[in-house]
Amino acid sequence: MGSAVIVRGRDFSGENPPRYPDPSIVSLDPRFDKYKLGNTPLQRLYTDPNRLWNEGCAWNAVGRYLVFSDVPGDLQLRWIEDNSKVTVFRKPSGNSNGNTFDYQGRQISCQHGKRRVIRYERDGSETVLASSFKGKRLNSPNDVIVNRNDGSIWFTDPTYGIMRNYTGNKSEAELSESVYRIDAVTGRITRITDGIKKPNGICFSPDLKKLYVSDTGEGENNIKVWDISGDKVKGGKQFTSMKMDGFDAVGHSDGIRADMDGNIWSSAGWVGDGYDGVHIFAPNGDRIGQIKLPENCANLCFGGQKKNRLFMVASQSLYAVYTDAVGAHMT
Repeated sequence: MGSAVIVRGRDFSGENPPRYPDPSIVSLDPRFDKYKLGNTPLQRLYTDPNRLWNEGCAWNAVGRYLVFSDVPGDLQLRWIEDNSKVTVFRKPSGNSNGNTFDYQGRQISCQHGKRRVIRYERDGSETVLASSFKGKRLNSPNDVIVNRNDGSIWFTDPTYGIMRNYTGNKSEAELSESVYRIDAVTGRITRITDGIKKPNGICFSPDLKKLYVSDTGEGENNIKVWDISGDKVKGGKQFTSMKMDGFDAVGHSDGIRADMDGNIWSSAGWVGDGYDGVHIFAPNGDRIGQIKLPENCANLCFGGQKKNRLFMVASQSLYAVYTDAVGAHMT
């Protein structure tokens, strides 16, 4: 399989450290070389056999912690930078999936179980930002981002939550699977696009002129992109395919993030060793690099003091690696 590296047997205990440069961080194109640090390893910060499906990581710069969800486990966890400990942050969590922080430092979460998007206020109360559209219940909000310019909140709404029994809400969809925008001033919810089969991860370009959404619908397995025009989008097209040379199966992109140079860092999974982990795409859609993990990667985000540490949630674990990329749109 060409550049495929078997990583499943890797020892993360520290007793047998990898020889630098870490073989799990792979350049597929010279354009990725500038983002690799030769003297840093891929680290497994946390793993727990009691975890079911880790998702929705988001970095809190003020608290210096990472929050992430165990969706079927109905809880949120917090990794604390000061001591590298993981504690239960919220339980129950409404089977939360995607999380982010707005530019006032408030956490926003997508809840599969309650089929809504909520904001946790500074006093600990919850504000429901979206639960329906035109009188019909949302499906299961999945991932969420905040526009720095106007404070609007954009989220994806596939049917994953209502497809599965763990939420107790297995039912038929009332709405098409779509992408929505919540106006920061009026709270008005608008459908941005339903020109996508199963919208999943979501992010903006660094200049806020483009919207990227991963599509995990049958026969798609790609990342799409639109031009942003005010509170609308136009000109939707495929940004890149998750099909990779050397692999018969086509994997999924789930969570996605942009760096300040306009590269798109995408979680990748459901194919196997040598594919699963993170794929990095140049602004023109070319795959230029990989970070190979021994588990399906569900989501990722940049964090740390210099905004250059990539955190990756994957199945039952949390991974991290320092890079020479700087994350875009971080609070």
